[in-house]
Amino acid sequence: MAEIKIEKKKLIWPWIALVLIIGAIIYYVYFTDHEAHSESTIEVENTTSAQ
Repeated sequence: MAEIKIEKKKLIWPWIALVLIIGAIIYYVYFTDHEAHSESTIEVENTTSAQ
């Protein structure tokens, strides 16, 4: 009789979860970095009067 080789199905869910986690980390770092810069921006009003 012929021998039939059976290969196990490769799981794709761990890879999808890994991509989602990495994407979430990049999203978090990108937006928290921009929020920190926008909070540190201070508007300075020109108080000198040239008359």
